[in-house]
Amino acid sequence: MAHLIGAQGVHLDFGTGTVLDDVTVGLEDGDRIGIVGSNGAGKSSLMAILAGRLAPHDGIVTTSRGTQVGVLDQSDHVDESLTVLQAIVGDADTHEWASDPRVRDIMSGLVPDLPADAVVGTLSGGQQRRVALAHVLVGEHDVVFLDEPTNHLDVDGVAWLAEHINRRWAKGRGALAVVTHDRWFLDAVTQRTWEVHDGTIDQYEGGYAAYVLQRVERDRIAAATEAKRQNLMRKELAWLQRGAPARTSKPKFRIDAANALIEDVPPVRDKVQLARMAAARLGKDVVELIRCSVSYPLPDGTSREVLRDVDWNIGPGERTGILGTNGAGKSTLLKLITGAIEPTSGRVKTGKTVRVATLSQQLAELDDVADERVSGLVKRFQSIELSDGSEMTPTQLLERLGFTSAQLKTQVGRLSGGQRRRLQLLMVLLTEPNVLVLDEPTNDLDTDVLAAMEDLLDSWPGTLIVVSHDRYLVERVTDQQYAVLDGGLRHLPGGIDEYVGLARERRAATGGVGTFGSAGDAVAQTVKGGAERRALEKDVAAVERRMERLDKEAATLHEQMAAHDQSDYEGLGALTSKLRAIDEEKDTLEERWLELQECLGV
Repeated sequence: MAHLIGAQGVHLDFGTGTVLDDVTVGLEDGDRIGIVGSNGAGKSSLMAILAGRLAPHDGIVTTSRGTQVGVLDQSDHVDESLTVLQAIVGDADTHEWASDPRVRDIMSGLVPDLPADAVVGTLSGGQQRRVALAHVLVGEHDVVFLDEPTNHLDVDGVAWLAEHINRRWAKGRGALAVVTHDRWFLDAVTQRTWEVHDGTIDQYEGGYAAYVLQRVERDRIAAATEAKRQNLMRKELAWLQRGAPARTSKPKFRIDAANALIEDVPPVRDKVQLARMAAARLGKDVVELIRCSVSYPLPDGTSREVLRDVDWNIGPGERTGILGTNGAGKSTLLKLITGAIEPTSGRVKTGKTVRVATLSQQLAELDDVADERVSGLVKRFQSIELSDGSEMTPTQLLERLGFTSAQLKTQVGRLSGGQRRRLQLLMVLLTEPNVLVLDEPTNDLDTDVLAAMEDLLDSWPGTLIVVSHDRYLVERVTDQQYAVLDGGLRHLPGGIDEYVGLARERRAATGGVGTFGSAGDAVAQTVKGGAERRALEKDVAAVERRMERLDKEAATLHEQMAAHDQSDYEGLGALTSKLRAIDEEKDTLEERWLELQECLGV
């Protein structure tokens, strides 16, 4: 593998404490690196140093001659005077980009809803971010650095981005380094993990799931100093190992080692106990939507129907994830549930004992208490009861969410965005609602804090409704999912995989490129059509033929072993080695077959 970028003895200190201390890492062809760590640990700084955008205070960074580097960091902005098309492909003629299936795929995956001639300055912040990501991906780069690339992407968009990255380079070519709190995305695209903490970098093999296993093993060895984190990570590992969606078909860590570590860990949620306690607090009636429709008036005197004839009976203790594109009507649905709006037609029945609370996307709710200290603020509240019958004080809950004793003395206005987000969640829970609505709750939170928040929600006794583009979170804390599609509410027995499939079908049915279709019929075809789809199908057939041959070879070896002299240990060992090699190749082929099926949309 060719060496692409290296950092040796890197030191970084902004004057408020060491960020990186004598760090040595490198990127080679074929690397797919996920960078994790707490907020402020130095993840983005490390990426900026490797990408050549930030000079370290000491140490050396080298880039191999001719290496092309593409970067998307959190501060990147697109020239607001350009059109969307100019910002993505520059001054390239239409026939140049329209005839390139990779460019068309990027446009259909990231900006299908944007007019090609729209001026960037008129777009929302999220739309501008997607344009900036598209610009980076269109380039022919040997190394791509992405800092929080899934921000402003919905579930389908994140799935598309993972597929794009996985087929972007040939095997063993190109390098990716990504900073993201999206754990599903990390598992989907990375093969190694760098954890940045205390000025150092710990390196792990595998994506997020493998990282969790190895960290649990590390914490077990150092149990005296890492007891709390160990227990939380063991619970996370138990969920991953016992059938986390989209992971059981592609195990990324050693099964036996994982099972040994979680054998005494109970399921993440006791569904029976949760339902029993929720029913006791709520009764049988929670919220029921009966043929609810909602329309909003438009300036021209007409109206736009957002929801149409929605029927939904929400039961006590249910944990439900709501999916849908931006503008589909998810927020309107939440407002019906919380009573913030009335339906245009139909009716909403709410149980007499229902107390609904919402964790919104806005942090402005804490502005009125900005001058108060965290400890003083939470003392206004009483302890809350959890599903196992135990009680936790507000201070204990703060510690469970990762607050240190020093942070308890901090004024609310001086907290970071992630700390304010955690405090906001705690204050909502302390009001003791029995129906909790979470609207994009993962903003500003790192992976460790997300795990802590999910752990707390596991034992919260009530009905939970989550709207989020974070696929991992939705799969982790909810037991069923619905999608808002074409104004209706559709149950998804197949979970998020079913939703992604539906979104893909809808994109293909409309040509998959939105307003960029005006560039001509050639642009309107989907990326998986024509020659490219035939090539993928050819690859599938080749993989299936090889797997069939390996099955036959394995069967022959089993026959030879059965007929072999059982006292000839050396001969049996040789046959066993051959069989093990076949099993390893089959595992690799099965991974490749699954990837090809995903690319084909099967």
